[in-house]
Amino acid sequence: MTTLSVNQNKLQKRLRRLVGEAVADYNMIEDGDKIMVCLSGGKDSYTLLDILLYLQKVAPIQFSLVAVNLDQKQPGFPEHVLPAYLSSIGVDYHIIEKDTYSIVKEKIPEGKTTCSLCSRLRRGALYTYADEIGANKIALGHHRDDIVETFFLNLFYGGTLKAMPPKLLADDKRNIVIRPLAYCMEKDIENYATLKEFPIIPCNLCGSQDNLQRQVVKEMLNKWEKDHPGRVEIMFRALKNVVPSQLADTKLFNFTDLKIDEQATPRFIDLMQL
Repeated sequence: MTTLSVNQNKLQKRLRRLVGEAVADYNMIEDGDKIMVCLSGGKDSYTLLDILLYLQKVAPIQFSLVAVNLDQKQPGFPEHVLPAYLSSIGVDYHIIEKDTYSIVKEKIPEGKTTCSLCSRLRRGALYTYADEIGANKIALGHHRDDIVETFFLNLFYGGTLKAMPPKLLADDKRNIVIRPLAYCMEKDIENYATLKEFPIIPCNLCGSQDNLQRQVVKEMLNKWEKDHPGRVEIMFRALKNVVPSQLADTKLFNFTDLKIDEQATPRFIDLMQL
């Protein structure tokens, strides 16, 4: 058994606590759930699986986990890595083989961003497979920084105020997506992945696209965080503290029927009588 240093122990406890808080706040996991944990081979999904396995041991409820990886047939993808790792820790797993790589390369011109189509194809394959294996929850490894980045991507490029919710009912209402790492910082996950020596698999399909809009937003947020530590956490808290009456969406707040209350107590005092 590996002995952790004081800081490593604090890191592990912090991540476990934050995942537990997110799960409780959004009722992500319920008794009897079968949760499909989407494992890409990156630091986030490894950390997600690791902490969910811990929660499975200590939680007062019973739920099952199955790890699922989508092999998108990217050239050079080390197919042996994930099966070897998952077998070594005794986790039930499935590898789905779908050649989405060829579809993306065929449909997207060279030099253009592949993420949008790639993610849609990946999401469709995973959602369908969740149905096939009877999983009622799908766990994804998005963390706090991903959520804030998505908010600014939608704000700057999509003209909408939305991000990644910690819990989501899919459009077809057949899948519930949960993001247990929603409260966790990316730098903590990076450090945890190093500590646990997860066998990281890089994404060779899109990793070389340095001009991605998400990368631009990430660099902006990193600079803000460097200049003003704690700013990203404040922005994340803002996503949990929305005041519809102070925005401008008529679908969220009934501006049309606003009326004054003649019986309300005036808020202003007569300064001349002081």
